Amino acid sequence: MERSKLQSYLGFCIRARKLVFGVDNIEKERKGVYLLLCDEALGESSFKTMRNAQEKLSCPLLIAEKDVLGAALYRPAVKAVAIKDKHLAQAVQNAAESEPQFKLYSGGNN
Repeated sequence: MERSKLQSYLGFCIRARKLVFGVDNIEKERKGVYLLLCDEALGESSFKTMRNAQEKLSCPLLIAEKDVLGAALYRPAVKAVAIKDKHLAQAVQNAAESEPQFKLYSGGNN
């Protein structure tokens, strides 16, 4: 299976230690987060926490179809991550625009 650009960029984020894994860890972040990603399989309260983090951190939130994020990271249990590098976040966001499994959260009901 060929890796997509998105998977490659997420791999760069992991190797550069610029990813924060999990809703609880993301909630603790105060600054320096440039992009949030979550899986649509995320529970209702966890998704609310991600929306609150998006508002607090003033960064975009990308929502992946069920189990797509975990597969892209080669970590099936992962349902939410935050990217802490500006350039990698922009690259991931640009790559996600061409991926139909990802959509930008724009507020309101999902």
